Amino acid sequence: MSNLLSNMLSPGFFFSIFRISAPILYATLAAIVVEKAGFANIGLEGLMMFSALFGSLASYYSQSWLVGFLVALLVGVGMSLLMGFFAFQLETDIILVGIAVNLMGSGGTLFLCKIITDITEGKAMASTTGLITSKLCIPNINIPVIRSIPFIGRVLSGHSLLTYTAFLMCILTSIMLYRTSLGLNIRAVGENANAAASVGVSVLKIKYIAIAFSGLMSGFGGAFMSMSYAQGWSQDMVAGRGFIALAAQAMGGGECLGGMFSSLLFGFAQALGIKFSSVGLDSNLASPIPYAITIISLAIFGFVRISRAKKPKVAA
Repeated sequence: MSNLLSNMLSPGFFFSIFRISAPILYATLAAIVVEKAGFANIGLEGLMMFSALFGSLASYYSQSWLVGFLVALLVGVGMSLLMGFFAFQLETDIILVGIAVNLMGSGGTLFLCKIITDITEGKAMASTTGLITSKLCIPNINIPVIRSIPFIGRVLSGHSLLTYTAFLMCILTSIMLYRTSLGLNIRAVGENANAAASVGVSVLKIKYIAIAFSGLMSGFGGAFMSMSYAQGWSQDMVAGRGFIALAAQAMGGGECLGGMFSSLLFGFAQALGIKFSSVGLDSNLASPIPYAITIISLAIFGFVRISRAKKPKVAA
């Protein structure tokens, strides 16, 4: 136990929390914006899987991490717009579209990887993770002043560029939602689409923008997973982060700041599970820890929300 506590109080543990939280935060921002527009995108897991695959492949074949990163973003946006076409133009249930994307993200990406790279099934898991070398990964950033500060420097400096970008995007997304006309239109469509349309807002256009933004954030998250976190691609490597992001969005009250803290909570849970494994706890017991904390946190959140809803009725 003392060994576990010493590991939890080390700079490396706090460093890992921020590192693990970054892809969750990207997906959480994606969920927040579409929720503000009045619908849900449960296909975040699949979008991140496709972005992770094509980002890593583009980086490998072009020998440029920047090309791979841009391809990951384009794939995320392109697939999200395709989801929008099925949902908004063909009037398919958006939930069913999201489920289809998630299913394709699991099996379809492995199939595409085998087609593109000609890797056999037996070697797929071992070989695909080796496609990305350190020079093809998104670079880490050492902040000159902060890295020299004891303890704090080892926590905040040396992260991937996309880790810092995740928290920057949290601020920019909040500004977009509450300080721009686009954000006002997104929130207006989400609150009352008919009223927004009556004052000249194109509801369809706003919904496409919202789902494209969710695809962009999923692209960031997928690129982070394959080109920084794991340095390569493997089947189901996103490991439920898209679904955890939906929980983080709900726990954060649909707001960027709340979503950020919820993402950090889930990042802490996953880092804790890793630490338990490192001190000898059976992996079968350690791996469910993040998901158990997710369920417990949602239960607490639901209880608090119901309690707050009852107070005005009691007062009345």
